[in-house]
Amino acid sequence: MPGDALSQDPAELRRRIDTTKAHSARVYDVFLGGKDNYPVDREAAAAALAHNPRGYLDVRHNRDFMRRAVTRLTQEHGVRQFLDIGTGLPTAENVHQIAQGVAPESRIVYVDNDPVVLAHARALLTSTDEGRTDYIDADLRRPADILEQAAKTLDFNEPIALLLVAILHFVEDEEAYPLVRELVDVLPSGSHLVLSHLTDEIHPIPTRAVQRTYTERGFTFVFRTKEEVERFFTEARGITLDEPGVVPAHQWHPGPAPAPPVVEQAYFDSLDDIEKITYRDINDVTDDDINVYGATGTKA
Repeated sequence: MPGDALSQDPAELRRRIDTTKAHSARVYDVFLGGKDNYPVDREAAAAALAHNPRGYLDVRHNRDFMRRAVTRLTQEHGVRQFLDIGTGLPTAENVHQIAQGVAPESRIVYVDNDPVVLAHARALLTSTDEGRTDYIDADLRRPADILEQAAKTLDFNEPIALLLVAILHFVEDEEAYPLVRELVDVLPSGSHLVLSHLTDEIHPIPTRAVQRTYTERGFTFVFRTKEEVERFFTEARGITLDEPGVVPAHQWHPGPAPAPPVVEQAYFDSLDDIEKITYRDINDVTDDDINVYGATGTKA
């Protein structure tokens, strides 16, 4: 239960966190300019950048795809409920901040099963007075548990946006497709699926080089093609892909990304390559930079 998860002893949570090995959520946090990471995570991010110096754009544009999708669903489709599975570490512009910034009454449930995320989950539970946020400590591979707990906050008689953003590339095919079908099956008519996924078919050489730096550190990535990402929508009963379909994340209803913080040039020059990422403008993205597909679908 959300309350039970957040009542765990912080010291016990810290003991569950292995700071000797890079962790996917913490490496992602590095690329987003977060502070909840360790030297081993920054080393993994630096190794990835050595193979693909503009690889941070995959992470940043994946996040910006999520921002645009949540904004669009809230503003144009009237969605007021969001189920975000594979939340990751809190950072700027989380789902509740985006949705409640448009519609203060929005309800958001975050789901993750990692002690790193759980240790920081309270930062996700701020909310407007009109809305609500909750956090569930649960595994994507046990969708029934997620749905049971989410129903305490979300009304499954009203449309829900299911977010599976940069999470399914950690799940093998034999599990991934049935999991998405099971989650989508319980969503009411008018609901939406928001999904992003890493691929190696656009620029295979740099992405596979980056993959090796991560697999050497114990990570697992399941790259999928455009057709394989489309399967998540075509095999989920009742879901129709929205325009423009499955496309590189920066091409999905493109718009300006938020400007980075402004700093003095001398200070910027004093930073290392990892530290500079926070202050880089991602609006200079090109089609040669992105290896993440993004798409949304609507349930009839």
